[in-house]
Amino acid sequence: MLITELELQNFRNYEKQKIKFCNNINIFYGDNAQGKTNIIEAIFISAFGKSFRTSKEKELIRYNENFLNINLKYQNKDRDGNIKIQIEDKKNISINGLKIKKLSELLGNINVVLFTPDDINILKNGPSQRRRFLDMMIGQIRPNYVYNLNMYLKVLEQRNNYLKQIRNDNINDELLDIWDEKLAQYAYKIYLYRLEFINKIKEKINEIHKNITENKEEIKIEYLTDCDNKDSLIDMIRERRKLDIIKGYTTKGIHRDDFNIYINGNLVNVYGSQGQHRTAVLSLKMCELEIIKEEVGESPILLLDDFMSELDSKRRKNFLNNIGNTQVIITCTEEIKEDFKNQSIFYVNNGKIDLKR
Repeated sequence: MLITELELQNFRNYEKQKIKFCNNINIFYGDNAQGKTNIIEAIFISAFGKSFRTSKEKELIRYNENFLNINLKYQNKDRDGNIKIQIEDKKNISINGLKIKKLSELLGNINVVLFTPDDINILKNGPSQRRRFLDMMIGQIRPNYVYNLNMYLKVLEQRNNYLKQIRNDNINDELLDIWDEKLAQYAYKIYLYRLEFINKIKEKINEIHKNITENKEEIKIEYLTDCDNKDSLIDMIRERRKLDIIKGYTTKGIHRDDFNIYINGNLVNVYGSQGQHRTAVLSLKMCELEIIKEEVGESPILLLDDFMSELDSKRRKNFLNNIGNTQVIITCTEEIKEDFKNQSIFYVNNGKIDLKR
């Protein structure tokens, strides 16, 4: 899977810019706040239909302009493709000239794995970050997962609204039986997907982590859920009905899932060092890359936003030389001097990109 060309108009600090990528290592370097991460962001939006940096799409449009265009060309094992995104009063996305009706139709056309310095928060912050990691990985390769997750969240919102009505207006709670049944139905389907992929991570993560840490650390992942049995989940939700009415929200369900990471038997987000957090996240992301590769039959595109600054020259070169037949797009503040078999190096300055070699 390759991105061959990216064309931007009025995107962030780019007025007009066209970039042609090589099929291996693409390095974008320059000072901070010049537009390097914007390239990664535009590719990510082309894969997911939304940014990893903001939920406000107006922020993506260049200052004093009223629209933006992203035009991305790609190749995979089956075909060449083209994704166009326009944001003006609303967002329009087309694939190979055909406008899509649902965002889920975009997922899987290009597969990407993103590394950013903020990814350390996957383990440091709350469970929502870890669920987001799972949702993004599974959603790229299991479209039905996205459908079931969206339906679950819709039912959850309806149930929560009804809980507030019961609490505030003292209405009958009998209709909650309907929401409870639907909630458990979708929750169990989501659980099966998450369990499948947690097990795939379990198969790979220790070997990957040992390679990164030179056999000094052993890593394990543990899935935490209350949704491994549909009937038990319904019983649990109904047992907590009075508490849910008091609180005005649903206290049990797949939206409370989490996973723990242990290094040498110790819980990372409690006892792990900064370095252990970083290597654990790197191991998770490398699992994601390997799982997507197995599922779709080709490597996803690897996006490394200011990630290589965390590695010394030796580790950086070993890492990039051992990721196989994968297209990599890297941003960094200083030019990477190592030579790779196939590479393009771009200098980024104030929304302008020049190919150096």
